[in-house]
Amino acid sequence: MCSLSLITMLVVLSAIGGGSAVEYSVTNNAENTPGGAKFNTDIGADYSRQTLDAATNFIWDLFQQTNPADRKSVDGVSMFVDDMDGVAYASNNEIHVSARYINDFSGDVKREITGVLYHETTHVWQWNGNGQSVPGGLIEGIADFVRLKANYAPAHWVGPGGGDRWDQGYDVTARFLEYCDGLQSGFVAELNKKMRDGYSPSFFQELLGKSVDTLWADYKAAYAN
Repeated sequence: MCSLSLITMLVVLSAIGGGSAVEYSVTNNAENTPGGAKFNTDIGADYSRQTLDAATNFIWDLFQQTNPADRKSVDGVSMFVDDMDGVAYASNNEIHVSARYINDFSGDVKREITGVLYHETTHVWQWNGNGQSVPGGLIEGIADFVRLKANYAPAHWVGPGGGDRWDQGYDVTARFLEYCDGLQSGFVAELNKKMRDGYSPSFFQELLGKSVDTLWADYKAAYAN
């Protein structure tokens, strides 16, 4: 008899907002590796599907996308556990997670992968400038901003005020975006909306009345001491 983890298990989970639904699948392609086995015992496909659904709803809420017309048109999100280097990546509504990373992680691996899934699920749903050049650090920073607001930021992240430039990416940019969101609640949601059709650094000026470089200087000064 085949193990369930060998089979792509599909469920349709109803999502909030206009009765829309997204189909989630989880496939463990690495179950014969130590990391794949650890995924089965410590995380599991059922929990991963539930997390993908929870992350999607959290992102829609954070991005203020209560109307399905405001979101990307995505019918399904597929997660794969693969025998690969790195941590994870998202591409074409697929999320690939490293079994090697799962195996080597020494802390609470279930919580860590939950945070990783919130980050990668953000890449599925966020707007990316409609083909225009967007700083990669901003794209990654928004994904980590979602992880931060979901309370899955790991202990090794930089604290508020850390980093060398606003578009450094990941935790650095996430902390900066949190500061900007504190200046105007819903700023990141509005920034994401603007990025549906394109991108310009002037979006910061339009939304907060200051250039992004001035905002970064203010941010650094606020945490200088």
